[in-house]
Amino acid sequence: MTFLDRVFQALNAASARFVVVGGVAVVLHGHARFTKDLDLILDFEPAALRRAIEALVSLGLRPMAPVDPADFARPEVRRQWAAEKGMVVFSLRDWDNPLHVVDLFIEHPGDFEVMWQRSSVMQVAGGDVRVAAIEDLIALKRAADRDQDRLDIARLEEIAQQRRES
Repeated sequence: MTFLDRVFQALNAASARFVVVGGVAVVLHGHARFTKDLDLILDFEPAALRRAIEALVSLGLRPMAPVDPADFARPEVRRQWAAEKGMVVFSLRDWDNPLHVVDLFIEHPGDFEVMWQRSSVMQVAGGDVRVAAIEDLIALKRAADRDQDRLDIARLEEIAQQRRES
């Protein structure tokens, strides 16, 4: 079982609501490329968020910053991290494998419910995984505006056009 499979299964078993974004979402939409982490937007409902963090920690993932991972479930702490440290994502990693990294958005980059409703449900490792809609991925990548994001936007636009034509 791959790292991604284990993460998705753990989050689904915890009844966590999440949307896959970033490079993994681009790959799941059909553009094969390397990505070094898994970017997620989690539902910030307190109980669900605590379950999600517990599920990730149960996989051996630990914060890259010297903090208690349970603090991610506290909105005032997330706001403080964003304001004082400029943190955009909260990174958890398997310290024994540098390729096993999960980045959690500190703040929702838009309305989570809208993103959840527009997301595509895909089968990954035998379970349903919500993957951000192409238009939401493009918006996120435009906001980040890195070289890789610009390449991803071009490919996502091609995929969207192909889907409209078929």
